[in-house]
This record gives sequence, C-alpha cells and structure tokens, in this order.
Amino acid sequence: MKEIVVVSGKGGTGKTSVSASFAALASDKVIADCDVDAADLHLVLAPRELRREPFVGGLRARISEDACMRCGRCEESCRFDAIEAPASGGADAYSVDPFACEGCGVCEFVCPAGAVVMEEVQSGELFVSESRLGPFVHAKLGIAEENSGKLVTTVRKEARKVADEGGLDTILVDGSPGIGCPVIASLTGASLAVVVTEPTLSGLHDLKRVCEVAETLRTSAAVCVNKWDLNPDVADAIGEWCDGKGLPMLGRVPYDSSVTDAQVEGVSVVEHSEGPAATAIRSIWDAVVGILNGDTEAA
Repeated sequence: MKEIVVVSGKGGTGKTSVSASFAALASDKVIADCDVDAADLHLVLAPRELRREPFVGGLRARISEDACMRCGRCEESCRFDAIEAPASGGADAYSVDPFACEGCGVCEFVCPAGAVVMEEVQSGELFVSESRLGPFVHAKLGIAEENSGKLVTTVRKEARKVADEGGLDTILVDGSPGIGCPVIASLTGASLAVVVTEPTLSGLHDLKRVCEVAETLRTSAAVCVNKWDLNPDVADAIGEWCDGKGLPMLGRVPYDSSVTDAQVEGVSVVEHSEGPAATAIRSIWDAVVGILNGDTEAA
C-alpha cells in the first residue's frame, strides 16, 4: 500500500488545492485530511458522513468538593495556574479552570486527600465519509484543544483500515502546514512526501525545514513550486537547492485564476478546467506515480 502525504512547511502555498487535484486524478485510493487544526478538504469533496466517533485526546483534572481538604497544595503545584482557590472565608472547594488545565496530573499526585480525579476529555471528532472522489477519512479538533498529532495518527490508522477493507492500494493524505507534531505524525512511515512550496524567501526557508523533518523520519520527499511565475528568480533558487539536495523537482505550477474559480465551484482545478495550472498538476501527478513505481528521475 502506497501512502502519499502532501505537506507545505508553511500555510498558504496551495497544498490543499494540489491534494484535491491528486484526489481527482488517483484511482483506487482513500483520501485522508490530516490538517486537523484547520481541515478544509471537505469543502471540495462535499462528503456524505457515514460514521463519526469522538476523539479523546487527553485528560483534565476535576476536584471533588466532598473530598477536598482545602489545603491548597494543588494550587501551589500547578504551573499553568489552572487551580482556582475558593472565595476568602467561603466553604467551597478548590476548582479547576478547564481552559487552563493541561492534564499533566501534578495536582492529583500532590493531593493528600485523593480529591483530584483525572478524567478523559473529548477533544474532537473523527469522520468516515464517502465522496464523489472516493472514501474520505477526516477529523475536527475542538477549539483550543491539543493532541493534534494523536488525532492525525488516528486518522491515518482509520484510513488504512478503510483501504484494507476496500482492497484499495493508495492512501492520499492532505497534511498540515509547518513542521510540528501533526506534520511529524503525517510523515512517519509514509511512502512519499510531496512538498508544495511557493517562490518566496519564506517559502524556501520553510521548504528546507520540512524536508529536514522528512529526512530525519527517513521519508522520501519530492518538491513542486506553486505560482512559480510570480517570482521566477526564487523559483530557480528552489530548483537549485533541490538539485543540491538530490530531491526530485516534480514540476512548476503557474499562477492561474481558474484555481480560484474551481474553489468557488467546490471542485478541484483538474476537474474544473484544462488550463495551465491543471495541466501542470496532471504532469506533477504523473511524476509522483513514476517515483512510486521506481522512476526516480525528476519531472
């Protein structure tokens, strides 16, 4: 089973537009949206939900009013200032601010009365859906919730399960921007990372960072430059850097207003037109397939 992960190193490069086009071009695949902090691939796929499950991402403290001795050790020990003292002279117990609590469990450890209970917290939801382009596994992380890396791992495991059950041989993942935990969770064990970058200095900088992450994880990477013609000099610099690192350059996508038109219509650009961006992305997809089939030459 081949797993292709589209990442970007930074936001705003067009990663999801490329992922959506790959989903339209690939066959026998499961689509997974692992950009769980800001999932938006569903806007193009218009999925029909088949199943949803709660995602438990961590723990949160709760103080039993009956058992609390009002000693204050929990408040003294909490580095996140999540423990609230009772009102002066009041009979209330100490309490926990659920928005500040990080679930570290120190308060439970120091409490002499056993009044602190660590409870599982639902941090988001996992969805298994069907779409016009194939099975779709996606998720939604709650506002200000953490453990996005754990949720990404859950999405990938579910996508593999759906692929196994359906006899599908490809998993296509829309990863997160940046280089943090959700990106690491997306890239670990993948067959190929397709890095979408832009012809800016920040794009080049973050391209280098995410490629270093992929290299550390021993995940093969290849690069494409989106809207390359807006800054050909930096696009050339990106190509030179890739050559020096031995990274395949899959291709260059020119600026094309039909990409925006496709987004407005809720479809991928390769479904929308035969314009220059769609043509370039089709060529890039062919290069991806070639690499997965053992052809390591750049596009």
